[in-house]
Amino acid sequence: MCVGIPMQILSVDGIAARASDGREEATIDLSLTGPVPVGDWVLTFLGTAREVISEDEARKILAALEGLRSLMQGGDLGDAFADLEQTSPTLPPHLQAAMKNGKSVA
Repeated sequence: MCVGIPMQILSVDGIAARASDGREEATIDLSLTGPVPVGDWVLTFLGTAREVISEDEARKILAALEGLRSLMQGGDLGDAFADLEQTSPTLPPHLQAAMKNGKSVA
């Protein structure tokens, strides 16, 4: 399984960028996203930026990852998933449509 890590762009040199997740810095590949301005956030997988994301989304993902890190070290999740605790699960649109038409989604 590959986990996406949000990183903020610190500097750009062609298709390479220096970025930080707040804990460490890394050089990442921007060839899949194209140019990304300094200060913007990207979701990285194995050292490659796959998409540009909002700062809010980046902070939520980083909080979730920190909660999981804490849990793995014997701590608790804290408020790592607070944004999810306030919402109810929803089906994707295609499954919602199937249910409206009386079809089983299981």
